[in-house]
Amino acid sequence: MTKVIALSVRCPHCDESLMDGNHLINNKPGIRLHIETSNNQKGTMWLSSIYGDYNYSSEFHIPDNEIVILTCPHCKENLKRKNVTCDICDAPMVSFNADVGGRVSVCSRNGCKNHYVVFDDLDSVIRKFYEEYGYS
Repeated sequence: MTKVIALSVRCPHCDESLMDGNHLINNKPGIRLHIETSNNQKGTMWLSSIYGDYNYSSEFHIPDNEIVILTCPHCKENLKRKNVTCDICDAPMVSFNADVGGRVSVCSRNGCKNHYVVFDDLDSVIRKFYEEYGYS
């Protein structure tokens, strides 16, 4: 049986949780964000909180390859990282603070699968994962 790792994240600006227990994706709380497209559609989207899972849901269809603006639903700040673009497609990267300490970054282009996690203290994070998920 494969174990999944679901990360809880917060806004890097206001530190409010972005987790939405009322909107599950693959039985885990979704990451709730406000979204805006190039044709000015605005609404809410939820990303999967499971690392490596690219599922999401949105209030409207997002075309493939669309670069979206993602903002915090609490403070409305843009989550785009300044001067950081995707190594694969050159779209802006967006980031969230991980509750375990560190940062989760995802590409803002719909369909691009580039994402990564950078931990502040890898030793303590590994210890937390072993405590939660076990050794097997």
